[in-house]
Amino acid sequence: MGRYVIRRLLQFIPTVLGTMLLLHYLTSLAIQFSGNPVRALFGDRTPPPALLQAITERLGYGDPCLDQRGNPCLGLFFNRLGDIFLRFDFGTNLRLRPVTELVADAIPFTLKLLVIAIVFQAVVGIAAGVWAGLRSGSIADNAVKISTVFVISVPIFVLGLLVREFVGVKFGNVLRDQAWVPELISTGIFSSGFKADYPFASLIIPGMVLGAVSLATTARLTRTSIMENIRADYVRTARAKGLANKRVIGVHTLRNSLIPVITFLGVDIGSAMAGAVVTETIFNVPGIGRLVTLSARTGESSVVIGVVTMLVLVVLLANLLVDILYAVLDPRIRYE
Repeated sequence: MGRYVIRRLLQFIPTVLGTMLLLHYLTSLAIQFSGNPVRALFGDRTPPPALLQAITERLGYGDPCLDQRGNPCLGLFFNRLGDIFLRFDFGTNLRLRPVTELVADAIPFTLKLLVIAIVFQAVVGIAAGVWAGLRSGSIADNAVKISTVFVISVPIFVLGLLVREFVGVKFGNVLRDQAWVPELISTGIFSSGFKADYPFASLIIPGMVLGAVSLATTARLTRTSIMENIRADYVRTARAKGLANKRVIGVHTLRNSLIPVITFLGVDIGSAMAGAVVTETIFNVPGIGRLVTLSARTGESSVVIGVVTMLVLVVLLANLLVDILYAVLDPRIRYE
């Protein structure tokens, strides 16, 4: 297991370098076509050329990605590599605030949002999948299949807008008119956006929206896996030995059925982070996704590269953890 972990950690290097090179290329190319983002600091005023050049160099926007011959200029790229991996410096925004501070302020909200989404999709999705898989062809099975197809077919930005309008605004206003409803529920949970007075309660609805699409996929994956394993030889052997049905389902069937589900949940962390960009923007959550969105709008490439690089490292570590969990769920799986 130790050698396997070391090999996987070494595989992180080309992945991270490739991601950073692609981000460097795209963001630098965007600066060439959209203009110098430093000009936005001066508003309607025209800055002196020397001052503009000095600030541009100070913020790291003075190295174009392509030269006049179309060849890549990688001077700034290698400087960024040295700053990140040698000094743990992910750069600054246009107001000279370090990216690490921006991430430190935003990461708690995103982590809470991801925890709510993952717990919601794992608990509800696995429960619905087991319920449908054990009752193949029944009304419950058809209800799960129809509802999950409907949820998967709706894009997350459409689902987020609908939930914010009908659940957060209209239903929330109805609850706020009722004196018997606690303020934590009417204003905290059923709100149209993030509320600083209720930092966790106001993340419940956005977290459920973020995990909704993955919940549907989790339910269908669990259902299929349960239906395959319930007919396996080892399950028939367990029943023939006289084991209780709860033990046959809960230990032998469910444990082996969760392996593909755990794989999906681990890989889905990256998708959840991508979905957080949309969800946090819709519900005005001051998290990582909203930080990336605002930085991309203002052309702050150093912030985008720094934040996305951190997210890539998180996703890679999550995938490594999922691989290690395989051996826990199924002792037959060995890496050495």
